[in-house]
Amino acid sequence: MPHKVGFADICNAHQRIAPHVHRTPVLTCSSLDKRLGAGVFFKCENFQKTGSFKIRGASNALLSLTKEEKNRGVITHSSGNHAQALAHAARSEGIKATIIMPSNSTPVKMQAVAGYGADIRSCDPGQESREAVCREVQQETGSVFISPYNDNRIIAGQGTAALELASDMPDLDMLLVPVGGGGLLAGSALAAKGVNTDIKVIGTEPETANDAYQSFRKGKIIPVTRPDTVADGLRTSLGILTFAVISEQADDIITVSEEAIILAMRYVWERMKIIIEPSSAVPVAALMSGNINVRNKQIGVVLSGGNVNLDQLPWMQHV
Repeated sequence: MPHKVGFADICNAHQRIAPHVHRTPVLTCSSLDKRLGAGVFFKCENFQKTGSFKIRGASNALLSLTKEEKNRGVITHSSGNHAQALAHAARSEGIKATIIMPSNSTPVKMQAVAGYGADIRSCDPGQESREAVCREVQQETGSVFISPYNDNRIIAGQGTAALELASDMPDLDMLLVPVGGGGLLAGSALAAKGVNTDIKVIGTEPETANDAYQSFRKGKIIPVTRPDTVADGLRTSLGILTFAVISEQADDIITVSEEAIILAMRYVWERMKIIIEPSSAVPVAALMSGNINVRNKQIGVVLSGGNVNLDQLPWMQHV
């Protein structure tokens, strides 16, 4: 049974991965601050290697492997960002990587995974198919499974983004992050509260993929069945390890509509002049929708990634 992940693990992960990842900038948006009557500080993981925070967890996991495990290669299932991150980190360490990707994964993410040299195997959309194909290929190859989120090494690595933000901005009142499988929210909650116990940590999720919202309130994992959201990085269900940490450390999880996600994504593109993907826009949508009282508060937001199919921008498809 793995030990319970804690703040010390995140600090150790931060030291371990520092040479392998970017320390991403913190940006602000004066028009949003004025609109909300608050100060919002964006941790820009869209500028991270492979375009998302996922390289943090992937690097920490791979750098923690034994030599024998590295020789066996690694395998995972992912719709895109974890796939890219693991493929990139594996190539950097000279480790063979096999990635199980749903057939509805964003093409630009599949192309990037292939570009990093990973072996891609396709599966049907949905968690059950991902896991079944992954188990089958793992038995075939003998590779070491690296979960996209349900792994303490992944949780610790993902928490390093919030550790940096909370360290740079120690007076934050609140931290908002998107939640899919829960690695980022779990790690962020541990990191933020390790720096400042008074920070409120809130997960944000699409209404149409609200398993974390339901699970948090019911005290047990409620798997997502048919997640139909533009935020493709948030279509997965919580894992046992992430749920345990979130239940104990997070203060709330709230949901936002598809329209709100798309409007928030476009707002950031237009006002901040940076590219974020729909999953990154979910916490921004929560702020802009007025779902949280933030007036006169200092708010941190993790912009989780910026991998977008430029041929299918969501405001051209949905609004």
